[in-house]
Amino acid sequence: MTSRIVLARRHLLGATLATAALPAAAQSVRRSWPDRPIRFLQGFGAGGATDIIARLIAPPMAAEFGQPMVVENRPGAGGTLAAEALARAPKDGSLLMLINNGFAVSAALYRRLPYDPLTDVDPISLVCSVGLVWLAGPAGGADAVADFRDLVRRAQAQPEKLNVATVGVGSTQHLVAEATQAAANFKLTHVPYRGTPAALVGLRNNEVQAVVEPISAVLGQIRDGGARALAVTSRERSALLPDVPTVGELLGQPDFDIQTWYAVAGPSGLPAEIVTRIDEVTRKATGTPEVREKLLALGLTPRSLASPAAVKAMVHGDIARWSQMVERANIERQ
Repeated sequence: MTSRIVLARRHLLGATLATAALPAAAQSVRRSWPDRPIRFLQGFGAGGATDIIARLIAPPMAAEFGQPMVVENRPGAGGTLAAEALARAPKDGSLLMLINNGFAVSAALYRRLPYDPLTDVDPISLVCSVGLVWLAGPAGGADAVADFRDLVRRAQAQPEKLNVATVGVGSTQHLVAEATQAAANFKLTHVPYRGTPAALVGLRNNEVQAVVEPISAVLGQIRDGGARALAVTSRERSALLPDVPTVGELLGQPDFDIQTWYAVAGPSGLPAEIVTRIDEVTRKATGTPEVREKLLALGLTPRSLASPAAVKAMVHGDIARWSQMVERANIERQ
Protein backbone atom coordinates (compact mmCIF):
# COMPACT_ATOMS: atom_id res chain seq x y z
CA MET A 1 0.00 0.00 0.00
CA THR A 2 2.80 2.40 0.94
CA SER A 3 4.62 1.75 -2.33
CA ARG A 4 1.42 2.49 -4.30
CA ILE A 5 1.01 5.82 -2.51
CA VAL A 6 4.62 6.74 -3.23
CA LEU A 7 4.22 5.82 -6.91
CA ALA A 8 0.99 7.81 -7.15
CA ARG A 9 2.67 10.83 -5.58
CA ARG A 10 5.57 10.53 -7.99
CA HIS A 11 3.16 10.31 -10.93
CA LEU A 12 1.26 13.37 -9.71
CA LEU A 13 4.48 15.31 -9.14
CA GLY A 14 5.73 14.39 -12.62
CA ALA A 15 2.48 15.52 -14.23
CA THR A 16 2.58 18.78 -12.28
CA LEU A 17 6.16 19.48 -13.33
CA ALA A 18 5.36 18.69 -16.96
CA THR A 19 2.40 21.06 -16.91
CA ALA A 20 4.45 23.79 -15.28
CA ALA A 21 7.11 23.35 -17.95
CA LEU A 22 4.70 24.08 -20.82
CA PRO A 23 4.72 27.88 -20.47
CA ALA A 24 8.50 27.82 -20.24
CA ALA A 25 8.69 25.74 -23.40
CA ALA A 26 6.36 28.15 -25.14
CA GLN A 27 8.55 31.06 -24.10
CA SER A 28 11.57 29.18 -25.40
CA VAL A 29 9.93 28.77 -28.81
CA ARG A 30 9.13 32.46 -28.93
CA ARG A 31 12.66 33.46 -27.92
CA SER A 32 14.30 31.17 -30.48
CA TRP A 33 11.99 32.12 -33.34
CA PRO A 34 12.72 33.49 -35.84
CA ASP A 35 16.26 32.20 -36.23
CA ARG A 36 16.51 33.05 -39.93
CA PRO A 37 15.19 35.67 -42.41
CA ILE A 38 11.43 35.56 -43.01
CA ARG A 39 10.08 35.52 -46.56
CA PHE A 40 6.99 37.71 -46.92
CA LEU A 41 4.92 36.87 -49.99
CA GLN A 42 2.32 38.99 -51.71
CA GLY A 43 0.40 37.77 -54.71
CA PHE A 44 0.20 40.85 -56.93
CA GLY A 45 2.45 42.99 -59.08
CA ALA A 46 4.87 45.66 -57.95
CA GLY A 47 3.39 49.05 -57.14
CA GLY A 48 -0.13 47.85 -56.30
CA ALA A 49 -1.78 48.40 -52.93
CA THR A 50 -0.84 44.98 -51.55
CA ASP A 51 2.79 45.43 -52.58
CA ILE A 52 2.96 48.92 -51.07
CA ILE A 53 1.47 47.77 -47.75
CA ALA A 54 3.75 44.73 -47.54
CA ARG A 55 6.84 46.88 -48.10
CA LEU A 56 5.57 49.45 -45.60
CA ILE A 57 5.09 47.05 -42.69
CA ALA A 58 7.99 44.68 -43.39
CA PRO A 59 10.81 46.93 -42.01
CA PRO A 60 9.21 47.60 -38.58
CA MET A 61 8.20 43.94 -38.33
CA ALA A 62 11.76 42.89 -39.13
CA ALA A 63 13.06 45.23 -36.42
CA GLU A 64 10.77 43.56 -33.88
CA PHE A 65 11.64 40.05 -35.04
CA GLY A 66 15.36 40.75 -35.10
CA GLN A 67 15.59 39.13 -38.53
CA PRO A 68 15.30 40.46 -42.10
CA MET A 69 11.84 40.25 -43.63
CA VAL A 70 12.12 39.94 -47.40
CA VAL A 71 9.09 40.88 -49.50
CA GLU A 72 8.58 38.62 -52.52
CA ASN A 73 6.12 39.30 -55.33
CA ARG A 74 4.48 36.22 -56.75
CA PRO A 75 1.66 37.54 -58.97
CA GLY A 76 -0.78 35.39 -60.85
CA ALA A 77 -4.36 34.06 -60.76
CA GLY A 78 -5.57 36.77 -58.40
CA GLY A 79 -3.10 35.86 -55.68
CA THR A 80 -3.74 32.12 -55.73
CA LEU A 81 -0.21 31.22 -56.86
CA ALA A 82 1.23 32.91 -53.79
CA ALA A 83 -1.44 31.39 -51.56
CA GLU A 84 -0.58 27.93 -52.86
CA ALA A 85 3.09 28.50 -52.00
CA LEU A 86 2.05 29.60 -48.50
CA ALA A 87 -0.20 26.58 -48.02
CA ARG A 88 2.69 24.26 -48.91
CA ALA A 89 5.28 26.12 -46.82
CA PRO A 90 7.05 24.56 -43.82
CA LYS A 91 5.13 25.08 -40.60
CA ASP A 92 7.99 26.94 -38.97
CA GLY A 93 7.08 30.57 -39.65
CA SER A 94 9.79 31.06 -42.27
CA LEU A 95 7.20 32.02 -44.92
CA LEU A 96 4.34 34.45 -44.31
CA MET A 97 2.04 36.30 -46.70
CA LEU A 98 0.05 39.50 -46.89
CA ILE A 99 -3.38 38.43 -48.13
CA ASN A 100 -6.29 40.66 -49.05
CA ASN A 101 -10.02 40.11 -49.50
CA GLY A 102 -9.23 38.65 -52.93
CA PHE A 103 -8.27 35.51 -50.99
CA ALA A 104 -11.90 35.15 -49.88
CA VAL A 105 -13.26 36.07 -53.31
CA SER A 106 -11.08 33.43 -55.00
CA ALA A 107 -12.32 30.83 -52.52
CA ALA A 108 -15.89 31.68 -53.54
CA LEU A 109 -15.27 31.99 -57.28
CA TYR A 110 -12.99 29.09 -58.20
CA ARG A 111 -14.39 25.58 -58.29
CA ARG A 112 -10.99 24.10 -57.60
CA LEU A 113 -7.97 25.62 -55.95
CA PRO A 114 -4.58 23.96 -55.38
CA TYR A 115 -5.13 24.44 -51.65
CA ASP A 116 -8.03 24.52 -49.21
CA PRO A 117 -8.59 28.16 -48.16
CA LEU A 118 -10.35 27.04 -44.98
CA THR A 119 -7.80 24.52 -43.72
CA ASP A 120 -4.45 25.18 -45.42
CA VAL A 121 -3.99 28.90 -44.70
CA ASP A 122 -4.45 30.67 -41.37
CA PRO A 123 -5.14 34.43 -41.34
CA ILE A 124 -3.34 35.78 -38.26
CA SER A 125 -3.36 39.55 -37.92
CA LEU A 126 -5.40 42.30 -39.59
CA VAL A 127 -3.36 45.26 -40.89
CA CYS A 128 -5.81 47.71 -42.43
CA SER A 129 -8.96 48.06 -44.49
CA VAL A 130 -10.69 50.45 -46.86
CA GLY A 131 -14.28 50.83 -47.93
CA LEU A 132 -15.36 50.89 -51.54
CA VAL A 133 -17.15 53.81 -53.14
CA TRP A 134 -19.98 54.08 -55.65
CA LEU A 135 -19.07 56.67 -58.26
CA ALA A 136 -21.04 58.63 -60.83
CA GLY A 137 -19.74 60.75 -63.68
CA PRO A 138 -19.34 64.51 -63.55
CA ALA A 139 -22.58 66.41 -63.04
CA GLY A 140 -24.35 67.66 -66.15
CA GLY A 141 -24.30 64.55 -68.32
CA ALA A 142 -27.49 63.40 -69.98
CA ASP A 143 -27.81 60.26 -67.86
CA ALA A 144 -25.81 61.45 -64.85
CA VAL A 145 -27.45 60.38 -61.59
CA ALA A 146 -28.01 63.04 -58.94
CA ASP A 147 -27.05 60.89 -55.95
CA PHE A 148 -27.15 57.32 -54.72
CA ARG A 149 -30.89 57.38 -53.96
CA ASP A 150 -31.52 58.63 -57.49
CA LEU A 151 -29.49 55.73 -58.86
CA VAL A 152 -31.56 53.28 -56.82
CA ARG A 153 -34.88 54.86 -57.80
CA ARG A 154 -34.07 54.86 -61.50
CA ALA A 155 -32.75 51.31 -61.43
CA GLN A 156 -35.84 50.09 -59.58
CA ALA A 157 -38.12 51.80 -62.10
CA GLN A 158 -36.21 50.42 -65.10
CA PRO A 159 -34.15 47.39 -64.06
CA GLU A 160 -30.91 46.86 -66.01
CA LYS A 161 -31.27 50.03 -68.07
CA LEU A 162 -28.38 51.73 -66.26
CA ASN A 163 -24.89 50.26 -66.27
CA VAL A 164 -22.31 49.73 -63.54
CA ALA A 165 -18.64 49.14 -64.35
CA THR A 166 -16.13 47.07 -62.41
CA VAL A 167 -12.71 45.70 -63.20
CA GLY A 168 -14.05 42.28 -64.13
CA VAL A 169 -16.56 39.47 -63.64
CA GLY A 170 -16.07 37.90 -60.23
CA SER A 171 -13.84 40.73 -58.99
CA THR A 172 -14.24 42.12 -55.49
CA GLN A 173 -15.80 45.22 -57.03
CA HIS A 174 -18.31 43.11 -58.95
CA LEU A 175 -19.37 41.19 -55.84
CA VAL A 176 -19.66 44.40 -53.82
CA ALA A 177 -21.85 45.91 -56.54
CA GLU A 178 -24.05 42.82 -56.47
CA ALA A 179 -24.24 42.85 -52.66
CA THR A 180 -25.33 46.50 -52.67
CA GLN A 181 -27.99 45.86 -55.30
CA ALA A 182 -29.29 42.91 -53.31
CA ALA A 183 -29.50 45.02 -50.14
CA ALA A 184 -31.38 47.85 -51.87
CA ASN A 185 -33.40 45.70 -54.30
CA PHE A 186 -32.32 47.32 -57.56
CA LYS A 187 -30.66 45.97 -60.68
CA LEU A 188 -28.01 47.42 -62.96
CA THR A 189 -26.33 45.85 -65.97
CA HIS A 190 -22.78 44.85 -65.13
CA VAL A 191 -20.12 45.98 -67.62
CA PRO A 192 -16.62 44.58 -66.96
CA TYR A 193 -13.58 46.64 -67.94
CA ARG A 194 -9.90 45.83 -67.96
CA GLY A 195 -8.73 47.90 -65.04
CA THR A 196 -9.80 50.98 -63.12
CA PRO A 197 -8.57 53.58 -65.68
CA ALA A 198 -10.66 52.02 -68.44
CA ALA A 199 -13.75 51.89 -66.20
CA LEU A 200 -13.35 55.57 -65.33
CA VAL A 201 -13.05 56.48 -69.00
CA GLY A 202 -16.28 54.59 -69.58
CA LEU A 203 -17.88 56.60 -66.79
CA ARG A 204 -16.77 59.93 -68.23
CA ASN A 205 -18.00 58.87 -71.69
CA ASN A 206 -21.38 57.86 -70.21
CA GLU A 207 -20.94 54.26 -71.36
CA VAL A 208 -21.76 53.39 -67.75
CA GLN A 209 -23.56 55.43 -65.11
CA ALA A 210 -21.76 54.06 -62.04
CA VAL A 211 -18.45 52.53 -61.04
CA VAL A 212 -17.51 50.64 -57.86
CA GLU A 213 -13.90 50.90 -56.69
CA PRO A 214 -11.89 50.97 -53.44
CA ILE A 215 -11.67 54.53 -52.13
CA SER A 216 -7.89 54.48 -52.18
CA ALA A 217 -7.85 53.73 -55.94
CA VAL A 218 -9.99 56.71 -57.00
CA LEU A 219 -9.30 59.51 -54.53
CA GLY A 220 -7.48 61.53 -57.18
CA GLN A 221 -10.37 61.33 -59.64
CA ILE A 222 -12.85 62.33 -56.94
CA ARG A 223 -10.75 65.30 -55.84
CA ASP A 224 -10.17 66.61 -59.35
CA GLY A 225 -13.85 66.34 -60.27
CA GLY A 226 -13.48 63.54 -62.78
CA ALA A 227 -15.94 61.45 -60.78
CA ARG A 228 -18.48 62.05 -58.02
CA ALA A 229 -18.61 59.90 -54.88
CA LEU A 230 -22.18 58.79 -54.17
CA ALA A 231 -21.81 56.44 -51.20
CA VAL A 232 -19.19 54.36 -49.39
CA THR A 233 -19.69 50.73 -48.45
CA SER A 234 -18.03 50.77 -45.02
CA ARG A 235 -20.13 50.96 -41.85
CA GLU A 236 -18.67 54.36 -40.99
CA ARG A 237 -17.91 57.31 -43.23
CA SER A 238 -14.41 57.58 -44.61
CA ALA A 239 -12.15 60.15 -42.98
CA LEU A 240 -11.00 61.05 -46.49
CA LEU A 241 -14.58 61.52 -47.73
CA PRO A 242 -16.37 62.78 -44.63
CA ASP A 243 -19.23 64.37 -46.59
CA VAL A 244 -20.05 61.18 -48.49
CA PRO A 245 -22.76 59.07 -46.80
CA THR A 246 -22.52 55.35 -46.28
CA VAL A 247 -24.70 52.87 -48.14
CA GLY A 248 -26.03 51.79 -44.75
CA GLU A 249 -27.11 55.33 -43.88
CA LEU A 250 -28.96 55.75 -47.15
CA LEU A 251 -30.66 52.37 -46.99
CA GLY A 252 -31.48 52.50 -43.29
CA GLN A 253 -29.27 49.43 -42.78
CA PRO A 254 -26.63 50.47 -40.21
CA ASP A 255 -24.97 47.04 -40.25
CA PHE A 256 -24.19 47.19 -43.96
CA ASP A 257 -20.39 47.00 -44.06
CA ILE A 258 -18.16 45.82 -46.89
CA GLN A 259 -14.46 46.64 -46.95
CA THR A 260 -11.32 45.55 -48.67
CA TRP A 261 -8.94 44.25 -46.02
CA TYR A 262 -5.29 43.24 -45.73
CA ALA A 263 -3.98 40.68 -43.23
CA VAL A 264 -0.82 38.75 -42.41
CA ALA A 265 -1.29 35.00 -42.85
CA GLY A 266 0.74 31.83 -42.40
CA PRO A 267 0.39 28.18 -43.32
CA SER A 268 -2.01 26.31 -41.07
CA GLY A 269 -0.45 24.37 -38.23
CA LEU A 270 2.04 26.96 -37.01
CA PRO A 271 2.82 26.60 -33.29
CA ALA A 272 0.45 28.73 -31.23
CA GLU A 273 3.37 30.63 -29.72
CA ILE A 274 4.59 31.70 -33.15
CA VAL A 275 1.08 32.75 -34.20
CA THR A 276 0.81 34.89 -31.07
CA ARG A 277 4.19 36.44 -31.75
CA ILE A 278 3.30 37.27 -35.37
CA ASP A 279 0.10 38.96 -34.21
CA GLU A 280 1.96 40.98 -31.55
CA VAL A 281 4.62 42.14 -34.01
CA THR A 282 2.07 43.05 -36.69
CA ARG A 283 0.11 45.13 -34.17
CA LYS A 284 3.26 46.96 -33.09
CA ALA A 285 4.32 47.63 -36.68
CA THR A 286 0.95 49.00 -37.78
CA GLY A 287 0.61 50.97 -34.57
CA THR A 288 3.70 53.10 -35.09
CA PRO A 289 2.91 56.74 -35.97
CA GLU A 290 4.92 56.59 -39.19
CA VAL A 291 3.11 53.51 -40.52
CA ARG A 292 -0.30 54.78 -39.44
CA GLU A 293 0.24 58.13 -41.16
CA LYS A 294 1.34 56.48 -44.38
CA LEU A 295 -1.61 54.08 -44.39
CA LEU A 296 -4.04 56.94 -43.79
CA ALA A 297 -2.41 58.97 -46.57
CA LEU A 298 -3.08 56.04 -48.90
CA GLY A 299 -6.76 56.09 -47.93
CA LEU A 300 -6.41 53.00 -45.73
CA THR A 301 -7.61 52.63 -42.14
CA PRO A 302 -5.23 50.83 -39.74
CA ARG A 303 -7.21 48.08 -38.01
CA SER A 304 -6.75 45.15 -35.68
CA LEU A 305 -9.07 42.52 -34.23
CA ALA A 306 -9.07 40.95 -30.79
CA SER A 307 -7.10 37.83 -31.70
CA PRO A 308 -5.89 35.64 -34.57
CA ALA A 309 -9.04 33.56 -34.04
CA ALA A 310 -11.17 36.67 -34.69
CA VAL A 311 -9.23 37.44 -37.88
CA LYS A 312 -9.68 33.87 -39.07
CA ALA A 313 -13.42 34.05 -38.35
CA MET A 314 -13.68 37.31 -40.31
CA VAL A 315 -11.98 35.83 -43.37
CA HIS A 316 -14.02 32.62 -43.25
CA GLY A 317 -17.16 34.74 -42.88
CA ASP A 318 -16.24 36.62 -46.04
CA ILE A 319 -15.70 33.35 -47.90
CA ALA A 320 -19.23 32.28 -46.93
CA ARG A 321 -20.68 35.69 -47.84
CA TRP A 322 -19.08 35.79 -51.29
CA SER A 323 -19.96 32.16 -51.99
CA GLN A 324 -23.61 33.03 -51.40
CA MET A 325 -23.32 36.15 -53.58
CA VAL A 326 -21.72 34.24 -56.47
CA GLU A 327 -24.65 31.82 -56.39
CA ARG A 328 -27.28 34.53 -55.98
CA ALA A 329 -25.94 36.66 -58.85
CA ASN A 330 -25.53 33.60 -61.11
CA ILE A 331 -21.84 34.35 -61.59
CA GLU A 332 -20.25 31.41 -63.34
CA ARG A 333 -17.66 29.76 -61.10
CA GLN A 334 -14.32 29.28 -62.77
